[in-house]
Amino acid sequence: MIYVDPNTLERVNKWLTPFFDSETQRTIKEMIAHDPKGLEDSFYKDLAFGTGGMRGIMGVGDNRINKYTLGRNTQGLSNYLKKQFTGETLKVAIAYDCRHNSKELAQTVAEVFTANDIQVYLFSELRPTPELSFAVRHLECHCGIVLTASHNPPQYNGYKVYWQDGGQLVPPQDGEIISEINALEYTDINFDANNSLITTLDAEVDTAFASASIKNGSFNTPQAAKDNLKIVFTSLHGTSITMIPRVLESAGYKNFSIVAKQAEPDGDFPTVKSPNPEEPEALDMALRQAEREGADIVIGTDPDCDRLGIAVRNPEGKMTLLNGNQAMVLKTHFLLQQWERAGKLDGRQFVASTIVSTPMVRIVAEDFNVRYKEGLTGFKWIAKMVKDFPNLEFIGGGEESFGYMVGDFVRDKDAVTATLLACEIAAQKKALGTSLYHYLQDIYTRYGYYEEHLVSLVKEGKQGAEEIAKMMHELRENPFTEIADSKVVRIEDYQKGEARNLEDGSTSALDIPTSNVLIYYTEDGSKIAARPSGTEPKIKFYMSVNTKEYDANAATVLHKKIDSIVTYLNIR
Repeated sequence: MIYVDPNTLERVNKWLTPFFDSETQRTIKEMIAHDPKGLEDSFYKDLAFGTGGMRGIMGVGDNRINKYTLGRNTQGLSNYLKKQFTGETLKVAIAYDCRHNSKELAQTVAEVFTANDIQVYLFSELRPTPELSFAVRHLECHCGIVLTASHNPPQYNGYKVYWQDGGQLVPPQDGEIISEINALEYTDINFDANNSLITTLDAEVDTAFASASIKNGSFNTPQAAKDNLKIVFTSLHGTSITMIPRVLESAGYKNFSIVAKQAEPDGDFPTVKSPNPEEPEALDMALRQAEREGADIVIGTDPDCDRLGIAVRNPEGKMTLLNGNQAMVLKTHFLLQQWERAGKLDGRQFVASTIVSTPMVRIVAEDFNVRYKEGLTGFKWIAKMVKDFPNLEFIGGGEESFGYMVGDFVRDKDAVTATLLACEIAAQKKALGTSLYHYLQDIYTRYGYYEEHLVSLVKEGKQGAEEIAKMMHELRENPFTEIADSKVVRIEDYQKGEARNLEDGSTSALDIPTSNVLIYYTEDGSKIAARPSGTEPKIKFYMSVNTKEYDANAATVLHKKIDSIVTYLNIR
């Protein structure tokens, strides 16, 4: 006899009522008969908003991405918009990526909005996520939606919500909208579309976004330097193919080649195990092409074009991958130099990063006497800073997970403009007889050498979620007092909003929103953070170690230190 939890069964039975289409009901009945474990995972909870909105596996059920879960989101959001903007003509922009069902789900979302008398601007084809962020402000919309699951595996899709400022939802809007959604039954969704309220977006927004990207990402690089830089670019089957080649060429970079086998948008991502530039294997084809062509730089973006991976030549002539922290430090230092040389630094500027990223960004900013601001993981917090400090100018900011934002015309990580910025740096350095690689070494020599490492433990399904919760509970209730032979001197618990000094026993409040993150600081300057992912079934451990002396042995010393930390934490 097959056992199904009574709470799950109650959820299942709601989906077997006439409101749901016959194909959905047929699939559920098959799961009841043949896949009770899959049935439980599909229904045991509602998908929740995380750091990147709602993201999950596509399929039937409350814990899946489908027309009903996204329809309920959209109905709740429609209700909220009407309450917040009484009497206004409401406008929403919608974009989608290359994933399976993205176009169909975007159409469903658009129809629910129009059924609620909300005007919709819907992109005719797939577009980069940063272009949606731009479009929200460009078209003076009240909010925006993009259907994407970023770099997740092919079975995933997602729903990201942007507010009037072009940034993703943050408190209090996120909680208020979730309350609106949770108050609804699926039968409250209005699917009765008014297609006359849908306007198709094409060239006009594309042209405006490309122009803004070139304006913000260009820094007086001579044309001869641009011509002399050889670039290999891969879109990893994603949306960046619609914009990055156009922006590079319009900005004067003609000497680039595209990885042809990865240029066609494809939700199966057939040539890679994971379409994530954070994974070195994702850029294998681009790296091989770069070796054949003698390229100077490789750029690869994730499917929705908000993250980018970069590879450059080392002194031995081999292509070397930069991690997200290294790329962020390079871009930030270069931007600060440009602003300083232009005489634009007057104490009213700031750069930003996140609590799990490298401490180097703060050190670089302080050297230029520029303010540094730090937020929780996720670019929504960096975008919020732009809104929260209107009297300050935002120069740029990034996080360790390969995202960067140049200026404030886009309010999310933006691989389009960041790609152009990376090429500007590389071209200028090559023209001076050096390289991006040597530029990074110069920065380490000036500020000290920092090495970061990430361990992600995948814990799928309901049992995995319980394991992650248990791990975080243990780290809180039985905290380490030393890690890899170095005494723990400070613990920051962002869920409690409290920092504890282990040397004198004092505590202090953390001036940052609460989040399920723990950070340990050790006597030797190491930093270890533990954080469950908000959008994936993972718990992540971020490690940062450093040494003031950057010499031939520095990398070996720090790699050994990281290995000792990983071994001590038993998280291989």
